[in-house]
Amino acid sequence: MSFTLDNIRAIYRDWDARPIGKHRFFSVLVPFVEKDGRVHLLFEVRAKNMQSQPGEVCFPGGHVERGENPRDTALRETFEEIGVPIERIEVIGQGDTLYGYANYTLFTYMGIIPYEVYQQANLAHEEVDEIFLVPLEQFVENPPEVHSENIFTDIDENFPYEKVGIGRDYQWRVGDWQIPIYDIDGRIIWGLTARITENFIEILQRKNPFK
Repeated sequence: MSFTLDNIRAIYRDWDARPIGKHRFFSVLVPFVEKDGRVHLLFEVRAKNMQSQPGEVCFPGGHVERGENPRDTALRETFEEIGVPIERIEVIGQGDTLYGYANYTLFTYMGIIPYEVYQQANLAHEEVDEIFLVPLEQFVENPPEVHSENIFTDIDENFPYEKVGIGRDYQWRVGDWQIPIYDIDGRIIWGLTARITENFIEILQRKNPFK
């Protein structure tokens, strides 16, 4: 087999770039609801019979399907999980992206849902037990406790150290993962949802401090 530059040009001219190795993409909507003149965040509680993270508090969202862009994923999942029509969600922009150490990327989109639409939500009870609102000020008044998780490399015992020219004391990459935990009126919000919330609140306070 021989390769030519024309072969390579043809392959990469319209190449659809993808991750090298196993990687997953997720997307969530960070929903804002104005009630009684106050802006709230909308959260959902995952159904207790879910195989993944049962009973935990989260934002609407899920896995980005093949051929789907992350914005559409956030809207689709919001409709599927809590029954809010896509056309009733005002997407005001893309939020920051969370890159996880466990081979995943989580996109966030900021959206506004009218209160009357929130009141008419139709939950998919096989996925969602309930939804609830939290005023933004409560996250400022009740900052999270933050714990740190150390991430290290666990190398297979059969790794050929000599073949690649390194010793067993080789300094593999390590990292840390911050785990914020909010306790808001007995509601525990933690993990990825809390990281997204904490990040948003920090931005909001920096750009438009609460009085």
